[in-house]
Parts: sequence; structure tokens; C-alpha cells
Amino acid sequence: MRRLLLLAALVSCAPAQPEAETTFSVQDLLGGSDTLHARAILPVDFVFPQDHGSHPQFRSEWWYFTGNLTAADGEELGYQLTFFRSALTDSQTFAATGDSLSAWRTRQVWMAHFAVSNTDGSGFHAAERFSRGALGLAGAEPQRFNVWLDDWRATSMGGDGFPLRVAAADGDVAIDLVLSEGKPLVLQGDRGLSAKGPQPGNASYYYSFTRMPTTGSIRMGGTTYTVRGASWLDREWSTSALADSIAGWDWMALRFDDNTELMLYRLRRNDGTADAFSAAKYVLADGSTRTLGASDFVMTPVSSWSASGGVRYPARWHVSVPTLGIEIDVEPSFQPQELMLAVRYWEGMVRIDGTRNGSTLRGRGYLEMTGYADVPGARGAAIAGQRTSH
Repeated sequence: MRRLLLLAALVSCAPAQPEAETTFSVQDLLGGSDTLHARAILPVDFVFPQDHGSHPQFRSEWWYFTGNLTAADGEELGYQLTFFRSALTDSQTFAATGDSLSAWRTRQVWMAHFAVSNTDGSGFHAAERFSRGALGLAGAEPQRFNVWLDDWRATSMGGDGFPLRVAAADGDVAIDLVLSEGKPLVLQGDRGLSAKGPQPGNASYYYSFTRMPTTGSIRMGGTTYTVRGASWLDREWSTSALADSIAGWDWMALRFDDNTELMLYRLRRNDGTADAFSAAKYVLADGSTRTLGASDFVMTPVSSWSASGGVRYPARWHVSVPTLGIEIDVEPSFQPQELMLAVRYWEGMVRIDGTRNGSTLRGRGYLEMTGYADVPGARGAAIAGQRTSH
């Protein structure tokens, strides 16, 4: 359980916003084996609002918000706010060691990432926090949508579901947003069961809200922007472990101007090729969906960008989905949107330009690329260049 020990060490010794001294690879955090927690084996019936809350019988889960917003003056801004829960042990083992009466005692650790992007030149800011799931420091309510770490939170406004208020601040950078439900919930994979490999249980339960109308404010660089646009929420929980052959992934959440969306993730093998369990979901304007497998789409990096320490990320992608007639280029709104946190990865807002069946297709979205800092030669530079926010 190397991953769990690493997270335990982080929470036990770190302040709320630590200056991290090292970075962890994707395999450090999601590799290994676990026989103590529940596994995602078969599709289940989701129940709301309960499934907006925590699933402590599984090893890990996250609430992942990203959004593309526009200010009154036309400036494009983006944000990410993500809450991660990870179990240190299973409930039976925790109960069996219940001789400690400390109020700090917990079997859950929490991490949150917060980032804001702005194309007006003020750039990119990212920060992280860690806490333990005790004393109300971090957690998720079981009967309503309310997840938090310190004063970073996403919570229902007067009910148990939508609309949500999503708020976070780090120094002079802050968001305070209201998210409506928008298009219907999307069950990813097979009725919400998203397989990540051939082994039974190497899967997650996964649903998304792909186009949530969003209003509110973003403060950055001494300026407060009144914004509106759309957000995307990914909810996922599992006890799945990445196979040793997986180096990372490339994930896209794309919203087209014609009210359709496309989610794709490319599980990237150690040799750089796409794994057979890569997948996608296309959402039509009426909310109906079409599930796509690895053979239905191709994500091709066509240029690269060099970050600090010699870490190289794809700088532009060409995405081809022949069954949908889609041929698009996906390019970052600007390149330096790398989160140099406890896990070093690239995530930021992108623009989309291309065609569907010969007609113009444009849009905006978010792109996440992980594992690139873990290749030989990049590891030491990642550690040397680490800082909590930039």
C-alpha cells in the first residue's frame, strides 16, 4: 500500500497549504493492489442525492469541476476545483483499532486542487490543500451535495442538489460561482461503470454533468471579473489500480457551439501508444449519448511544449472520430497551464476548431495530461522545480 502510506505522510506532517518537497507519479498514487475495499464490478442504479456524497467503502473518489467562462469585456477565463478523497484503511480495520479516542482520528485523507486561467496576460495560478477527514476539516455530506476542504467547497444552495455554489480562494485569486444543472446527467462507460482494464473490478463508477450554466465572479491579479459560461463536473469513485503498463492519460472535456459535448480519455501505455481501454462519450443536443470505444477515435499530438526541467507536453492535438464525422484540432488557450503540485500535471482551457461532416465545428473545453513528468530524466527536475502555486 505504498500509495496510502505516501498520502498518510502528507496529511500527518503537512500544513493546510504545504510547500511540497517532492512530487508523486501517477503510479505512486493509483498503482498497487487493494483487497480491503469494495470494487466496481457491475453497473448499479445511481441514487441521488446520495451518490453526490462520499462512498467510503471504495478506496478513492473525486469531485472534479472545470469551467470555461467569459467576462463582461470578453476576456476568457477558466477554472478548476477538484476534491480528492483517499482511504487510509478499510472500515473493519479502523473499527478494530478503535482504542484511540482522539478527535483527530480518521481513516480518510483529503486533497484539493484549485487553479484559474486568464488569457488577458495575468496568466495562471494553481494551489493545493491537504487535510484529514476529522473535526469537520474536510468531507462530504451523505444526503446532499456538499463537499469541502477548509473553506474551499461546492455545496447545494438551499436544497440537496442544484444549483451549487462553488467557491475557493488562494491569496488574491478566488472564485465564487453558481452552477445550475443544465443538460441531464451522463453515465460514463457502461451505464456508469467505466472499465480501466481487463481485470474484474479494475473500473470506476463515473458520471458527469457536461454543460452546467455558470455565473459569478473570479478575482485574479487585483481585478474582479463578472463572468458567465459553462462548467463540467466529473464524479468518480473506485478501488481500481492502474496497470503497470499505464504511464498516464490524456483527458478532454469538449463543449461544441452547437450544444453537443465530447468526453475522451486516452490511457497512455509506457510505450506511448493508446491502451485498448481508452474510451469516449458523445452527448447530443437533446442529452442522449453515444458510447465510443478505443477503436472509434484517435487522439494525435501534433506539436509539443517544453515546461521547466525538460518536461515536454503535447501542445496541440488532432482528434478524429470517423463514426461521428468529427475532425478537430484542440489547442490550449495558452501553454503555461501546468500544475506543479504534489502530482505534477498539465490541465487547462482549450479552444476547438474543425469540422463535423464537412461543416464548421468550434468550441471550448478543458484538457488534462498526466504522467509526462514521470519519464526518465524529468523526475529530478520536477522535484527541484516544485512549488505550491505559480
